Amino acid sequence: MTQQFDLNNFEGLCRLDSTGMIAALEGLSAQCNQAVCSILKDVELPNIEAISNIVVTGLGGSAIGGDLLRVYTAGRISVPVTVNRDYVLPEFVGPDTLVFAVSYSGNTEETLSAYEEARSRGASVMAITTGGKLGEMASRDGVPLVKVPSGCAPRAATGYLFIPTLGILQRLGMLPDLNAEITGMISYIKELHKTIGPESPREDNVSKQIAHKLYKKIPVIWGTTGTTEVVAQRWKGQINENAKAPAYWNVFPELNHNEIVGFEYPLEILNKIHVIILRDERDHPRVQKRIEITKGIIKDVVDGFTEVWASGDGDLARLFSLIYTGDYASLYLAALYGIDPGPVKVINYLKWELAKE
Repeated sequence: MTQQFDLNNFEGLCRLDSTGMIAALEGLSAQCNQAVCSILKDVELPNIEAISNIVVTGLGGSAIGGDLLRVYTAGRISVPVTVNRDYVLPEFVGPDTLVFAVSYSGNTEETLSAYEEARSRGASVMAITTGGKLGEMASRDGVPLVKVPSGCAPRAATGYLFIPTLGILQRLGMLPDLNAEITGMISYIKELHKTIGPESPREDNVSKQIAHKLYKKIPVIWGTTGTTEVVAQRWKGQINENAKAPAYWNVFPELNHNEIVGFEYPLEILNKIHVIILRDERDHPRVQKRIEITKGIIKDVVDGFTEVWASGDGDLARLFSLIYTGDYASLYLAALYGIDPGPVKVINYLKWELAKE
């Protein structure tokens, strides 16, 4: 029988990681700081008179920043934020829409298509990318371009892809000054890294402990609408891409109206499910009651459940405390499976097949 990987073996973790995913995750605070201090410095914003809605169009890791923006701004600005993961845009997009076209590589075909459509409809467009075709098109069209550093996977570039959208809305007068909250979040994740980073031992490391709970199990991640929903989606995607394993997500209270009924059969599969419940003290009191009842319903049929609580001061710090914990857990789960977290061969193959046409 193959011996299970020792997550306290820092050198071994680094040897498995051919593309620097561990280093990129450690650099999250530096990403956010760079986004605040320099990336937006020379970007000229368009002259926007009136905005009725905001659309972030992107896929995968390039779209998660849009979901973070949607959740974070929901109670802070008077216009809706929509995330578009498609070749086409919603019909409401027009001259009163601000569109963020986000593609880390700059070559995501769905985003390029949506960018062209946004331009044709007269929307105010901004591009966020490392370059590629999107960068070329934005430069050609005179569209404001936020050029972010290259060199890491899109899923490891959350700071580069999310923080600039906050900065732009702040400069446009749609958000108040967020510098203090962003700085506080950066400081907090630096501290959090000391306890969940690869050099922190398993006995003190929540992310390593979670990885062991998910090893050879089916992860099901539950968040709450309006607070942790986007984090649940993030955990699912990170487990898929880093650990190359299936994972599923849903949100309270919606899951109490459908998914919870599905915990009766078949027991041999239910016994393999480990539920992660992402929690925040800001969750609606009735949702908190729902969570407690739901735990009682599933406790005898699933492998187990783990509650992970948001921490830190300020909404951004709390969001990123959960994101950071899940990101590291996905890397450690990859190590337990003995695989390199970086390459996404299936995605690359799919893109290659599509390019034939």
